[in-house]
Amino acid sequence: MRFEQPGCGAPLRQAFEGLYTPREVMHRSIANPETTMRSTLLLLTPLLLLAGCVNESASYTIDGNDHALTVVVTQDYFWSKQVGLRLIASRLPDCQRQFDLGQTPLADLNVELFSTGDETFLLRSGDEMWQVETRDCRQLPEPSENVQAQPIGVFHMDAKKRLIFEPAEGSVAAAQ
Repeated sequence: MRFEQPGCGAPLRQAFEGLYTPREVMHRSIANPETTMRSTLLLLTPLLLLAGCVNESASYTIDGNDHALTVVVTQDYFWSKQVGLRLIASRLPDCQRQFDLGQTPLADLNVELFSTGDETFLLRSGDEMWQVETRDCRQLPEPSENVQAQPIGVFHMDAKKRLIFEPAEGSVAAAQ
């Protein structure tokens, strides 16, 4: 005797009534290989569309793994020439926050990182500038023209299309 709650199994059974069993699928695919190839291509199409997309991140660690700035680069479509740029500022366990920095061209992706003081950093990509501080993980207003900043390094894509952080020569990051 099978126990079945009223209304639970019937809609599910009805939904699968017209479908083929695995054995029937195998026999049909042997009989008609063209249909099988077409079905396989339809299933793989979404994967092929995502194959060229960029979804990379790289970090600059400040005082160990709990204090870092991480740049995240995402490309929604493989044909897109622009990538989304995000920054994650973290000083665990006190704070962690993500900032959307907008879009930038993938071809010349360079995000320069500078130190402007105690736990305050400046990022620059092309004409855009952002200033963040990691005491409270917050974004500060755009810095003035005469801000004093020490170069730390640059986030960029390497030959294998991976985002890496490369320390500047003579910087504190190069010594780490």
